[in-house]
Formats: sequence, C-alpha cells, structure tokens
Amino acid sequence: MAVIPITVAISLLLVLAFVVFFVREHRRGGRGGAEHDSLMPLAEETRRPVPPRDPAGAADPRRR
Repeated sequence: MAVIPITVAISLLLVLAFVVFFVREHRRGGRGGAEHDSLMPLAEETRRPVPPRDPAGAADPRRR
C-alpha cells in the first residue's frame, strides 16, 4: 500500500506550491493581476488628442 503515502506527499507538495504562489501574488500588491497583464498588449502607448469640432461647420470650405 505504498500508493497512499505517495498520494499524500504529492498532495502536500501541491498545497505548498499553491501557498507559495498565493503569497507571492499577494505581496505583489495592487499592480494588477493575470487579467490586467493579459490585456497589456492592447493598451495604447500614448493618447491621441481629439481635434476640436466646429459645431456650425462654418470653417469647412467644402460646405459653402
């Protein structure tokens, strides 16, 4: 019956790994998470200014 001690040992190793990863992620703080990091390539590097709009359209020479 050597299966039970092996199963218990592997289970304890998995629990230990979970605790280590949880503590490491918890110490990382509010710098994001897996969801935030996965969306980083989609973020714009710089913001583009929006040009001001002329509400009447009087400055557009094509409208005359």
